[in-house]
Formats: sequence, structure tokens, C-alpha cells
Amino acid sequence: MEYFPPALERLTEQFARLPGIGHKSAQRLAFFILSQSAEEVQAFSEALLDAKRLIALCPVCQNLTEGEGPCAICSSTKRDRSVICVVASPKDVVAIERAREYEGLYHVLHGVISPMNHVGPDDLHIKELLERVATGEVKEVIMATNPDTEGEATAMYLSRLLKPFQVKVTRLAYGIPVGSNLEYTDDATLMRALEGRQEI
Repeated sequence: MEYFPPALERLTEQFARLPGIGHKSAQRLAFFILSQSAEEVQAFSEALLDAKRLIALCPVCQNLTEGEGPCAICSSTKRDRSVICVVASPKDVVAIERAREYEGLYHVLHGVISPMNHVGPDDLHIKELLERVATGEVKEVIMATNPDTEGEATAMYLSRLLKPFQVKVTRLAYGIPVGSNLEYTDDATLMRALEGRQEI
């Protein structure tokens, strides 16, 4: 658009590259940045650069951490080292930790097997998981990938790889969300809920 300065257009284009940000949202963000003081914009840009420069993968679980050593969860002496929860992304670790129920360790795959998106087993951090289980300290591996086609395929693939290690491999139970109605629940969810029923 000719009525916007080129620098503003470039800033809008950069914001529009972010996931879930359309052109109008990107434009709002660009105008917001322009309304900030030079010091605030400098602090924002430094936070971006620091995040990119300082954040790395934990050498143990592949979760995000700052520096070269293990992350806070892997370093904690309070965690149960015999249980590993396998997740697709660092965001999943945050979600599980929010529940404050899980006391074990994690392993982050950084994706799921998806032939449609050209993601195969070699593109994920599977080798590191197998190395951890091979130490003999792990007794249970929980598959916490999403209950979609790719998540299920990844969980099944990993369970086959883990079979020779003679560890217990479990899958997160999926069922009917609290507050929902049975009549609106799909067949697959109902089937999962029945399979995962518990005694009360």
C-alpha cells in the first residue's frame, strides 16, 4: 500500500509471518510498536534476540532450556526418574505441568510422524529416547501425543520400538470433557471413554 511507509510495511510483513496472525492483526501489532517508546522497543527486540541466542535444547529430554546443561525438570532431585512422559512439543510439557499431578520426567519429540508433511521418524528425537530407556532406569513410558491420526501413529511406532526394552508403555486416557453432553460426543471419544473407565 502506497500510503504506508516501506518500513511499516516490512514490519507488518514480519508480524504476519507469525502463526495465527493475519494481515489486520499484523498491522495492529506494527502500529502498537510504533506507539511505544524507543526504550520499550529496544527491550522487546533484545528479548527476541536473547531468546534466540540463549535458549537451547536440554541434552537429556530435548525440552527448551537456557544454557548447555540439563533443564530444571531433568535437574530436579524430586522427580521420579523411572517414568518418562513423551510429548510432541515443549508446549505440551507446559500443559501437563499446569495440572501439578505428574512427578516424572519428559521427552520432547519436536513433532509427530506425518508422511503428508514429510516428517518421518528420523526427523524426531526418537534416538535420544531409546538411549534413555536403554540405561535400565526407566520403568514406564507414557505416550502423551495428541489423539489424532499422526499422534496415534507416532505412539504406536514408539511402543513397537520400546517393546524389546521390557518397559511398561502406557497411553494417556481420553474421554468426555467435563461439562459436556453425551449426545454431542463423537463415537471415537465415547469409545475411548468406555475403554478408560475407572471404578468409583
